[in-house]
Amino acid sequence: FVDDLFETVFSTNHRGSALPLPIKYMFDFLDEQAEKHHITDPDTLHTWKSNCLPLRFWVNVIKNPQFVFDIHKSSITDACLSVVAQTFMDSCSTSDHRLGKDSPSNKLLYAKDIPNYRGWVDRYYRDVSRLPAISEQDMEAFLSEQSRLHGGEFHRSSALHQLYPYITRFYDQIQTALERDVSCRKLRLGPRLEQVVALMSGTS
Repeated sequence: FVDDLFETVFSTNHRGSALPLPIKYMFDFLDEQAEKHHITDPDTLHTWKSNCLPLRFWVNVIKNPQFVFDIHKSSITDACLSVVAQTFMDSCSTSDHRLGKDSPSNKLLYAKDIPNYRGWVDRYYRDVSRLPAISEQDMEAFLSEQSRLHGGEFHRSSALHQLYPYITRFYDQIQTALERDVSCRKLRLGPRLEQVVALMSGTS
């Protein structure tokens, strides 16, 4: 079961299912940021990618299947899934954890498999980096299609209200970043954000 899980998650073409475009686009963005800021430590880039996808998304799904499926998670199931999630986290880590007889059982159960799983994670990141780059036009087309397919499932105003506290908190930094980015200037994202903030502050 655990091997199948890792094979499914850390594969760029698992059983005929192609890698989702956003993953490739996001990983390429992280590669570009590392190059832009002269970050050459491979462990740093590995950690970025692990934090933004496996640890941020997959660990949450593994530990909380009730978020996706209409099921009841018993205490026994929760304990078992916590072991799998811990194995998942250790496999994405670049640090070596020394284990002994006093180490927690959730780390000992799959300890001998961790080196193999880490190899899968490393291979996955390499395979993704070798895939053809996703153009901004292709990404925009993908997002537009997803918006069309799921247009009636989300409420834009609710999403905006969730994002608004972060916008106001980091407004100056966001505006500075938008002004520095050529693509953002072409789309006039700075003035558009200013209009959104003015609208929200006037109605809140």
